[in-house]
Amino acid sequence: MSLLLQGNELPVLRLLLSVLVLSLPPSAAGKPNMVIFLADDMGFSDIGCFGSEIQTPALDALAENGLRFTQFYNTGRCCPTRASLLTGLYPHQAGIGHMVSDRGEKGYLGRLNDRSVTIAEVLRTAGYRTGCFGKWHVTYFDYQTSAAEHRGTWPLQRGFDRFVGSLAGGGNYYGPKGWMVDNEFVEPKEDFYYTDEVSEAAVQFIKEAPKEKPLFLYVAYTAPHWPLHAHEEDIANYKDVYQVGWDAIRESRYQRMLEMGLIKKDWQLSPRDRRAREWKEGASGNAWRAHQMATYAAMIDCMDQGIGNIRKALMETGRDDNTLIFFLSDNGGCEEDVRLPGINRFATEGQDTSNWGNKRNVKAGPPDTFQSYGVPWANASNTPFRWFKSEVHEGGIATPLVVHWPKGIDTKLQGSLVRQTGHVMDLMATCVEVAGAKYPGVYDKRWVQPTEGVSLAPHFKSGAKVTSRVLFFEHEGNRAVRDGDWKIVKLRRGPWELYDLAADRTEALNLATEQPQRVERMTTLWEGWAKRTHVLPGPFGK
Repeated sequence: MSLLLQGNELPVLRLLLSVLVLSLPPSAAGKPNMVIFLADDMGFSDIGCFGSEIQTPALDALAENGLRFTQFYNTGRCCPTRASLLTGLYPHQAGIGHMVSDRGEKGYLGRLNDRSVTIAEVLRTAGYRTGCFGKWHVTYFDYQTSAAEHRGTWPLQRGFDRFVGSLAGGGNYYGPKGWMVDNEFVEPKEDFYYTDEVSEAAVQFIKEAPKEKPLFLYVAYTAPHWPLHAHEEDIANYKDVYQVGWDAIRESRYQRMLEMGLIKKDWQLSPRDRRAREWKEGASGNAWRAHQMATYAAMIDCMDQGIGNIRKALMETGRDDNTLIFFLSDNGGCEEDVRLPGINRFATEGQDTSNWGNKRNVKAGPPDTFQSYGVPWANASNTPFRWFKSEVHEGGIATPLVVHWPKGIDTKLQGSLVRQTGHVMDLMATCVEVAGAKYPGVYDKRWVQPTEGVSLAPHFKSGAKVTSRVLFFEHEGNRAVRDGDWKIVKLRRGPWELYDLAADRTEALNLATEQPQRVERMTTLWEGWAKRTHVLPGPFGK
């Protein structure tokens, strides 16, 4: 067609242009950028804006001008939470009801299944450029065998344009096995530190991204998951803080949380875990234990510095005002002791591991150490709750959630607390709604399960009501249902317990014997959910 148009050719041109526009992805104009920060093995009270003494100015600033959700949940363990976050499903529906090994049932494939779709896959249909940085941990991966056969569940094959991180979970912060850039394994550089590399990769992605495309970043730190590895200068900031011991830290956090309005005064501080001794001044090992927690705090501090740098990059590229940011943790504080067999699997060839394990003559932090902080400090991380990672009592599944979006959160609400119950799977529904995207029924010629999550977006505007909701949990046979303010919960080999969380969120007063009918009704709800979502049949009993 001639470029010299006559008047009677204009309608034809308009028709051709309209067809072209309809064939393009939805316009990126005005769509918010989105960043999800996920911490690893971090407890409910481990950041400043949730009561901690740990210095987290970047996160505190996000909370000051954003929202803090005080009744938000993860799934209690790393792999299931990541699967649920990425897909908007309960983890068993996505194929990762446990960890990344195939246990022979639909809910326990050990990898994201083909009946799920990731946030990145959905947002790309709405014109987003997508990046994943850090820990993936939703695909089977064995260092001893080829991983190529599982490539279909790697980040670039599940909707991300860029990946810098590791497929596996945990490992040496100074030289992890399996470090990747996109689909290629690369050797970590000489001065490598995992948290810094993740932050720097995210900053680079933001600075290099075309201005006309909205961005979605999933920044999944391994901090503060063991091993306790941290920069010496960051540890030094906390060298005296924890000499007072875990009992004093728990009490001071509890008081700050009361002052902040995060918890009710009727919710008593849970008792010290029975496996943790009373902290006594002058007791053997105190200095070593205090140093462990100082190192843990330094890891969170470093992560917060990285988050600050990422936000600075958003500001420098003119994106900050219209960027929706989430920060949360994948499970509660971790009481695991790295004396456990098998830690040598994290060693590189020829590496000296003589200082590995929780040895009192070795201070945590440097590359030649490999420690965890144990039950007493994990108990402090989860203040005011009890139990830990892997259990589904509040200490295992309650997470701080910080949400920040200058352009999208009502100015009257900025800095406030949201009491609405929520679940990590809600991030999918929220991102889809604010992006103006559509969650698909079919994706890439495969049927996709409907999302289970509920958008949090109404709570970004004034007038949103707190509504009752039923949420379900299972991990390794540990089970729970939260129905409004009522919760039943059980350890794998224990009986069902019943709590009124409105009056007793720290789960101090078990009402199961007083209200057996409520327990029975809620147990029936759990069993129906478990069958529907592929929890049952499973490897952890009926």
